[in-house]
Amino acid sequence: MQRTTLIMLALLLSSLNVACQSTNEKNKEDEALAQQNQTPVQTTPQDGIHKAYFASGCFWCVEAIYESVKGVSEVINGYSGGHTENPTYQSSNTGLTGHAEAVEVYYDPNVVSFETLVDVYFGSQNITQVNGQGPDRGSQYRSIIFYQNEEQKAIIDAKVAELNEQLGEQKVAAQILPFQKFWRGEDYHQDYERLNPYNRYIQNVSIPRLKRFQKKFPELIKEDSH
Repeated sequence: MQRTTLIMLALLLSSLNVACQSTNEKNKEDEALAQQNQTPVQTTPQDGIHKAYFASGCFWCVEAIYESVKGVSEVINGYSGGHTENPTYQSSNTGLTGHAEAVEVYYDPNVVSFETLVDVYFGSQNITQVNGQGPDRGSQYRSIIFYQNEEQKAIIDAKVAELNEQLGEQKVAAQILPFQKFWRGEDYHQDYERLNPYNRYIQNVSIPRLKRFQKKFPELIKEDSH
């Protein structure tokens, strides 16, 4: 009798866990759909410098990649794509804020176009990896490409369609979302690869990822970044 009761209790707990997981997945789907239906926020260029926003795994890696590109003057690490105010590194790592590690790219469109930045984005990551890049796993490391207007969205959509055709059964994993707000990350995350070249993660993950990108797009790389 006791064994039967324990088995029934275990089955009940298992059912509850499945139900909770299903609810969480449904909530995430609803949240993603709501974000897709938002009106994008257009940033204002200053002194001819525009901004673009991308999420592609660890922002230390993405920052270093974009800062090596001609026409990019600055890259800021931070958080975007979520539903909470003032996210932090600790809170975003829980996966509960909805935010992903993201970068704010300052660029001169007379030197490098938004379309080229999109090529850099897809050309510097595993485009089919869901919720992460390399060893970094979780929704906070998911790939998101943000657009600020319909022209940018058309560029992104065309590139994704082209890549999906090349992939066949696999598909591009990145979300395409209207930009809403970028939250600057903590100071110690800025210029992280440059300031921490001997960090084990930087040595084993970030620098190899940067080198792979630079080998793939040598014509885009600043002279002092080789």
